[in-house]
Amino acid sequence: MYQAKYVLYIGNFKLSETIIVQWLIMLFLIAMSIYLTRDLKKVPTTKRQIFLEMAVGSLRKLVTETMGKKFVNRVPGIVSYIGTIFLFFLSSNLVTLLGLRSPTTDLDTTVGWALITFFMIYAMGIKFQGMKYFKGLLEPTPLMAPLNIIGEIARPISLSFRPFGNILGGSIIMALLYKLLGYISTLIPNVSIPIGQLLIPVPLHMYFDLFAGSLQAFIFIMLTMVFVGSASGEQ
Repeated sequence: MYQAKYVLYIGNFKLSETIIVQWLIMLFLIAMSIYLTRDLKKVPTTKRQIFLEMAVGSLRKLVTETMGKKFVNRVPGIVSYIGTIFLFFLSSNLVTLLGLRSPTTDLDTTVGWALITFFMIYAMGIKFQGMKYFKGLLEPTPLMAPLNIIGEIARPISLSFRPFGNILGGSIIMALLYKLLGYISTLIPNVSIPIGQLLIPVPLHMYFDLFAGSLQAFIFIMLTMVFVGSASGEQ
């Protein structure tokens, strides 16, 4: 039920529902970016630009406080990356409100995001500390190297399965609830419309899609900032 479903076939080439939904999300985010950043002024004159500057300012402040001012000054693009992954993650969790399947319920998606963070940790470690960064695997004693390596491998696994498990669990609960309400509706005489499915799931959607989805996106970017920032050795 929650395995990748292939919905578009072009010869021997096939695309899964997950990929198509992600493309739609990317198109939406690109369109919103173009709309929000057009005709910007040095002095804000529109509510749109005021909102945008407040959002970007808050994001920059969060990233700077978490990763350190020196890190942000040397890698200014990190602010854009954190903002992008947060919006993409959040949008992926919220598309269920439109009746689409969340890409986050596909383990391939969360593994991809986690691997980006994983490789970024080492890239930043080498950028800031050179090959000395890998000496950390031998601390506090070389005998701890195997455990330290296991700990490094556990990072992408943890980052992948935390959002995947939480979002997938919510999706399964909602699917079972809709089936139960649909069955109950068939037991009511002279009722052909599953009325219960229209109102009862709303509070659960608010929790699983809005609250839990936003929380998981925030946790992911916070862990990314902590892991990547700590690799620089300048926090």
